[in-house]
Amino acid sequence: MRELEFGISILPAADELAHSRAMVRAAEAGGLDLVGIQDHPYQRRFVDTFALIGTLLAETERLRFFSDVANLPLRPPAMLAKQAATLDLLSGGRFELGLGAGALFDRVATMGGPVRSPSESVDALEEAIEVIRLAWRGDDKVSFDGTYYRLDGYEPGPPPAHPIEIWLGAYRPRMLRLTGRLADGWIPSFGYLKPDRLPEAQARVDEAAASAGRDPESVRRAYNFGPPEGSWTETLAAWAIELRVDTFVLWAKDEAQVEHFAAEVVPAVREAAAG
Repeated sequence: MRELEFGISILPAADELAHSRAMVRAAEAGGLDLVGIQDHPYQRRFVDTFALIGTLLAETERLRFFSDVANLPLRPPAMLAKQAATLDLLSGGRFELGLGAGALFDRVATMGGPVRSPSESVDALEEAIEVIRLAWRGDDKVSFDGTYYRLDGYEPGPPPAHPIEIWLGAYRPRMLRLTGRLADGWIPSFGYLKPDRLPEAQARVDEAAASAGRDPESVRRAYNFGPPEGSWTETLAAWAIELRVDTFVLWAKDEAQVEHFAAEVVPAVREAAAG
């Protein structure tokens, strides 16, 4: 098992920015590892996720940030790779890329984005992963001729400060297989995938990774969740030991909850999982 990591997820709501900043400060002071931020550009209350991440990176020194998850249909992959590499470079290697195939295509269409079927959205995501990694590879020029995306002698750069991981928000069988074949991590959410369904989904990721010649354990297993019923320590330790969750991302409610999570829950879960 990889070393456990813990973080929080916040909303990019314009009317909650002071509240969100307070939670991020608590996460930094408490020694947490990560902050994730949703990406729904069509939501009128939300500021731009990547601009907010850049602001919060500049206001912190140690926390890593990730998009939870980036809305691919509204973010062309070559430009998304440029944004991610820039954030990573400016922060000294503190950005990871959570990426999704897209949902709510009726809302995407209101911003001029494409409307894709579930099958098309997965195909486009697979192409996008290749485009993004081409852009980060350090070549002088790259080209790509896909169904959904095309590069024609693109000159990428500057490269990111560290090897940025791509984590996919995946639930259905094709997306889970794509995660196992190509992604660095998997980040489902409790609201869409309950803990009792994690083993079946994990098995699909594992099988696809092994078939692609990858070590299944090399794929990060993250989980977005809200405060559990009952004992936090027992619940999260069980998820780590029995369900192989290695990255815990709390939908944080307020600064006090983040402080409690960092000071009391995280050390207890680390100890229980190690023992």
